[in-house]
Amino acid sequence: MVSGQLCHELEFKAPASQVWELCGTLRLVKLIEEQLKSVIEKINVVEGDGGVGTTLHLDFVPGVAKFKSLKEKFTKIDNEQRVKEVEVVEGGFLELGFTLYRIRLEICEKDEDCSIIKSTIEYEIKDDYAENVSLVSLDALAAIALIVQNHLTKT
Repeated sequence: MVSGQLCHELEFKAPASQVWELCGTLRLVKLIEEQLKSVIEKINVVEGDGGVGTTLHLDFVPGVAKFKSLKEKFTKIDNEQRVKEVEVVEGGFLELGFTLYRIRLEICEKDEDCSIIKSTIEYEIKDDYAENVSLVSLDALAAIALIVQNHLTKT
C-alpha cells in the first residue's frame, strides 16, 4: 500500500467566517459547478443538505479525467474549527486502485480580515496501481480556492 498527501494554501483578504459560510455549505458546490464547466459537467446532490453524510455525484467533461464520474460523501464538517472532509465513495479514483481519496478544506484565520484556505488531499493506493499516484493533483483544489477568493473579493 502506498499512501501520501499533498497540500495547497491560498491567503486572501476575507474574514474566515465569511469564507466558511461559503466553503462549509452546498453554496460551494453550486459555485464550483458554475465556474469549472471546463472540468465538471454536472454535480447532483444524491443525499443530504450539506451536512455530514451528504453525497454528491460528479460527472466530468469527457476526456478531462481518467474516469467519467465519481460519488463523494461529506465525512466531517466542523463549524468551530472550520474543517470539511470529503471522501470518494464510488467510482473515480477508486476505479484506479485507490482505497482512500480524501479532500480536507481548512479555513484558517490569519487576522480578522485575512484568511488562508488550506486544501489537503490524502490518499492510499494498492501497490499494483502505484503508478496512478501521478494522477493525484492539487490543480482542481487550487482552482477552487481561487474561485472562492474571486467570488468573495468581488462581492
